[in-house]
Amino acid sequence: MASNSPAEIAEVIDLTLEGAGVVAPPGGKRVLVPGALAGEQISFRRQRRRRNFDEGVLLEVLRPSADRAVPACEYFSRCGGCALQHLEPAAQLAMKQATLLDSLQRIGRIAPEQVLAPISGAVWGYRRRARLAVRHVPGKGRVLVGFREREQPRVVDMLSCATVHPAVSRLLPALSELVGALTLRARLPQIEVTVADNATALVLRVLDPPAAGDLELLRKFAVSHALRIYLQGGGPDSITPLDPHAADEDLRYAMPAHGLSLAFGPADFIQVHAEVNLRMIDQAIGLLEPVATDRILDLYCGIGNFTLPLAKRAAAVTGIEGARPALERARQNAAAAGLSNTRFIEADLSGAGTEGAWTRESFDLVLLDPPRTGAAELLPALARVGARRIVYVSCHPGTLARDAGLLVAGHGYRLRAAGVMDMFPQTSHVESMALFVKK
Repeated sequence: MASNSPAEIAEVIDLTLEGAGVVAPPGGKRVLVPGALAGEQISFRRQRRRRNFDEGVLLEVLRPSADRAVPACEYFSRCGGCALQHLEPAAQLAMKQATLLDSLQRIGRIAPEQVLAPISGAVWGYRRRARLAVRHVPGKGRVLVGFREREQPRVVDMLSCATVHPAVSRLLPALSELVGALTLRARLPQIEVTVADNATALVLRVLDPPAAGDLELLRKFAVSHALRIYLQGGGPDSITPLDPHAADEDLRYAMPAHGLSLAFGPADFIQVHAEVNLRMIDQAIGLLEPVATDRILDLYCGIGNFTLPLAKRAAAVTGIEGARPALERARQNAAAAGLSNTRFIEADLSGAGTEGAWTRESFDLVLLDPPRTGAAELLPALARVGARRIVYVSCHPGTLARDAGLLVAGHGYRLRAAGVMDMFPQTSHVESMALFVKK
């Protein structure tokens, strides 16, 4: 620790995705100063010394950056939910785009022929899904509900949030009071919230079965706030509705431009930003350029987010997914939409599924939306199916860059275009899309 270090004045030469300014004093170690921006002159104090860099605390901004913004959330300085509220949204996008292009060059040794304009949407109140931590703090005399502090296990004492959907932000004080009134308040560590088009749902992670009085309080809360409440005692397959009748109607989100409405369950994966999701789908379709005779492969298809709109433009779409509940939901969504040209296969795409029967078929186009670990294991199979175009949707620029380098160097594709999508404004997450075309 270096809490008694003297104040220093320096120029900030760079900014990390985590929102820390980088200071490089002559003859000294780099210092990461949260809250400082590139180009600023600041006063700071070293707070913690590391082997390769020190951590500092910002004392004063002596010359602010033109890109500095006033954070919209009073909890920003402590909350770990965001990292970039002090940076103008346009500058956030530019930094994320630069991160993607740098990763492609540094890791994949390639550059896209075209840089796609960033996809963006609302920067506040956009999160339709969030995982909130819950902690009973006797010293405060209340239960805290919100995000965890930066690099700390503590829960931020927050009464609102600027990035979650307003329906969720308004609920935070009421949720604190509700959990505080339950007998299992010390045994309820998490609430997952989802705002669908037709309902707001809460999944309460309960480590003990709720008492009869707890169940009654939860039912009254659900009615008074027009919520669907689910209880989760174990893994995702243990989620059950507090009101059995709530299971009669699925949660839904619409794709108006495609005439579709997708059903999903409280544990199913959906994209956090509804507006950006729709623009992402449209861009993917535009890059793939499907025609009516095409056979399309959708890898990691989930509940059919890309599969169904693609099926409206092609001869056939095969969706492959390793999570059985999501795959079943995709089948149901396709049937409900009257799409008979879809086929769904359950396969572990990070393991044995990469050698499945589908790899011996031919496809004209591929949509690939893997997890953060990327799709290195899948690339030989992709080469075998012979698609003329591949659209790769990524949530990690490093693994996209690695895979892009492999596709270009070893599998006969060129990187036609790439660009970022701001699925998580105010945060360090970099989502992106790349188009590969057969040479």
